[in-house]
Amino acid sequence: MKFIRLKAIVRKEFYHLIRDYRSLYLAFAIPLLLIILFGYALSLDVDNVGTVFVDYDKTELSRDFIRKLDASSYFNVTESLSRTKDAVDYLDNDKAKVAIVIPSGFMKGITADREVQMQILIDASDSTSGNIIRGYITSFIKQYNQQILVDFLNRQGREELNQPVDGRIRIWFNEDLESRNFIIPGMIAVIIMIVGALLTSLVIAREYENGTMETIKSMPVSAGEFLLGKAIPYFFIGLTDVLVAILLGQLLFGIVMKGNFWLMIAAASLYLGIALSLGLLISTLTKSQLLANQIAIMMTYLPSFFLSNFVFPIINMPAIIQYITLIVPARYFIDILSGIYLRNLGLAYLWPSMLVLLVMFVILSMFNFRLLKKEGL
Repeated sequence: MKFIRLKAIVRKEFYHLIRDYRSLYLAFAIPLLLIILFGYALSLDVDNVGTVFVDYDKTELSRDFIRKLDASSYFNVTESLSRTKDAVDYLDNDKAKVAIVIPSGFMKGITADREVQMQILIDASDSTSGNIIRGYITSFIKQYNQQILVDFLNRQGREELNQPVDGRIRIWFNEDLESRNFIIPGMIAVIIMIVGALLTSLVIAREYENGTMETIKSMPVSAGEFLLGKAIPYFFIGLTDVLVAILLGQLLFGIVMKGNFWLMIAAASLYLGIALSLGLLISTLTKSQLLANQIAIMMTYLPSFFLSNFVFPIINMPAIIQYITLIVPARYFIDILSGIYLRNLGLAYLWPSMLVLLVMFVILSMFNFRLLKKEGL
C-alpha cells in the first residue's frame, strides 16, 4: 500500500463530498436534527398524568384524597365532574388518562373502620403507560391507607405499628429516572449508522453508475487502498458527528459522560469502522445507488433503532428475534454507551462487547477486500 495513491483517492472523495451538498446535508444536518428531536420529543417518562374525578361523597376526607393526588408529580387533576358517564367520556375522547370515582359514604365508611371501594378507570390503550400508571396509583393508595391507619392508631392512643419489611430504595446510574439520559447517548449509535453506512453505500455504486469503475480498475490501485481511501473521509465526518452529539447532549440536556472519554472515542471509532465496511459492502454488491440506499436503511438504520436494546428491550422480544439481535452491531455498541455514560465502566467490563465489534469489523473488511479483488482491483 502506497501513501501517494491512498492520498489521491482520499482527495478525490473529499472533492466529491464538497461538490455534493446533499451528502453534506445528510452528514451534518440530519444528525443534529435527530439529537434535537429525540432529545426534546421522545420521552418514555410517564408523569403529569391527566386525571379527572367524580366525588359523590363531597366530604373533607374525599377532598383531601384528591388534593394529595394532585400534589403528586405523577398526576395532574384537571376536572371535577358530576357523573361517572362524564368521566368515561373524558377517557373515550382522550382528554384524560385516569378517572377516579369516589362513592358516597366514603368518609363515613373509613371513620367506621370499614373497607370502602373506590372505582379507578385507567386508559391502557398504550399498555406500557397503562401499567406504569397502575403502579403509580397503587403505590399512592397504599401510602394513603398507611396514613389513615396511623391516624386511627393515634386516635386510639396506641403506638404506631412497625412494618416487617422496610425497603430502602436507592437509585443507581440514572438517578433522575429520565429516559433522555439513555436516549441521547443511544442516538450516537443511530447517527453513526446514518453517516457511516448510508453515505458509504453510495460511493462505489456511484462509480459503477458513472462508468468510472473500469477506469479505476485499470489504475495501479489495490483493493485495500481503494477501500481505505473511500472510507477515510466518511470516518472523519462520522467522528465529527459523534463529538457534536456528545457536546449537544451536555449543553442542551445536561447529560455528562461518567466514564472515560477516550474509551468512548475508541469504541465509537470501532463501531464507525463497522458501519463504513457494511456500507461499502452493500455498495459493491448492488452497484446501484437507489438499491444500495434502500438496502442500507433496511440492514443498518432500522436494526440499530429497533433491535439494539435502544428503545425496545430485547428481553421482551420473541426468542427468534433475540437470536437475530446477536448479529446487530448496535446491540453491543449500545451496551458500551450505557456502560460509559451511565455506569462509569472501564475496559475491564466492556471488553467482551468491544471484542465482538472488532471481530465484526475484521470479517466485514475481509469480505470487502475479497469482493473487490474478484471485481478486478
